[in-house]
Amino acid sequence: MLNKQINIELQDTQWQFEYVDHDRNIARAIVYDENGLFYFVRVERDDDFGKATLIETSGGGVEIGEDLQTAIQRELKEELGISVEIICKIGVVSDYYNLIHRHNINNYFLCKVKSFGEKNLTLDEIESFHLSTLKLTYDEAVREYENRANTRLGTLIANRELPILQRAKEIIDDSQK
Repeated sequence: MLNKQINIELQDTQWQFEYVDHDRNIARAIVYDENGLFYFVRVERDDDFGKATLIETSGGGVEIGEDLQTAIQRELKEELGISVEIICKIGVVSDYYNLIHRHNINNYFLCKVKSFGEKNLTLDEIESFHLSTLKLTYDEAVREYENRANTRLGTLIANRELPILQRAKEIIDDSQK
């Protein structure tokens, strides 16, 4: 069951579709530790998408010439300050942000914390998104996603990430049997 990847295709139900002018290849992770706690980023934004406080998996754009595993290791070190063991690829979620005419190809990995260190956030992540770390149980994370789906962007993120979080929990539970 560990290698059964999921693939999800989602549409943006919050903003009217006009056109897509770019694709963004993204590496994201469900991160957990030896105590079964999960790590996410809290995002506080006030931009074209509106004012919102959100929960999101850590991750970001894959740089030119970078493979997905290298990208996720880099992103997790930057945003959460952690080194991880990549357990497996969970799957891919294809979704859209109609407001900015973007198609997102989100590649999700399940990662286990190996060690903690210093974050290396960009100026934009600090000043525009006010990124911080959330450490939650599975049930707390589900509630947080559900509570943060009260904005249009929060709805898109919850639709994308809750099925991935559920699949990650299944993989973790299966590995502990």
